Amino acid sequence: MPPSYCRIKYMIFVPTLRRFAALFALASVLSLAAGCGSLDKASNSVAGILEPYRMEIVQGNVVSREQVAAIPKGASRAQVAAVLGTPLLTSVFHADRWVYAFSLFQQGKPGQLRQVTVYFKGDTLDHIDADKLPTESEFVSSLRTTVALPAAQPLQATEQALAKFPAPAPKTVASAPPPARTSYPPLEP
Repeated sequence: MPPSYCRIKYMIFVPTLRRFAALFALASVLSLAAGCGSLDKASNSVAGILEPYRMEIVQGNVVSREQVAAIPKGASRAQVAAVLGTPLLTSVFHADRWVYAFSLFQQGKPGQLRQVTVYFKGDTLDHIDADKLPTESEFVSSLRTTVALPAAQPLQATEQALAKFPAPAPKTVASAPPPARTSYPPLEP
């Protein structure tokens, strides 16, 4: 082959390969950029048809107004633990302080964050610092309600529908042979 043929082939092949590589890189960058879009924006644009599932996350101790009101001033640590439960945070460096924290994150609702700090002097309750706490009924009403499902169809088959299926054959139980007789030697000589 003459050298000019190889040079012509090289002059055609390399620019074409470069264009193809540039187009491939551009397509890759555009598809990656499209994939980086938020799924929330996509679900809003499709009017809630496409909505990712977000798991309900509950952490900590639920402390209500009624529980805090039930603790008398000067109560012992055991009495406080009996009403509020085990504290989420105790520290060796702050033995006179117990922290009860609670967080609840639900899909489509703002997160609930609450903290109750119980201070002791020795073994008796000194005071309680708490965020605004809900009553037990307010907390229960803030939880996710079950999703309303359509009414279930009654499960009844007509005689015509049952006629499509053959009746099951009766099961026969094969009788087992009687156990073989064995004789044992006497226990005493």
